[in-house]
Amino acid sequence: MFSPAQSGASAYARVGVETGVMGASPHKLIELLYQGARQAIAQARMHLQAGNVGPRCEAIAKAIRIVESGLQLALNMEAGGEIAQRLNALYSYMARRLLEANINQSETMLVEVDGLLATLEEAWLGIAPEAARMAEQSSAPAAGTWTR
Repeated sequence: MFSPAQSGASAYARVGVETGVMGASPHKLIELLYQGARQAIAQARMHLQAGNVGPRCEAIAKAIRIVESGLQLALNMEAGGEIAQRLNALYSYMARRLLEANINQSETMLVEVDGLLATLEEAWLGIAPEAARMAEQSSAPAAGTWTR
């Protein structure tokens, strides 16, 4: 089905993605999850418009997995307090809407969830400088702890 060149290119791309993920900060990983979920929804919309049922179902299932097994599981419910609880409820809502979108073949529902993810992604990107600063502070040795 695929030529050796396509297979090699695919393997190379997979290694590039895996390497990027392994070297990413926790903040960057969440950013990648938002991007992945939104790309899966874009693919689902394309397949919905083209009438490709199988690929549409696969793309929606991928988006649901990213929301539930990536974004939702990454929440720290204890440290996150009310914000984490609200995000947890929002992620549950998104997963439900994606399932409904698949069942009802609704592009409107896909657009709705993509809009919610876009808003969260924008907010997440907005706190990137603060997250980087906090990561630097937590990894820097405390004053007076240098040893020879």
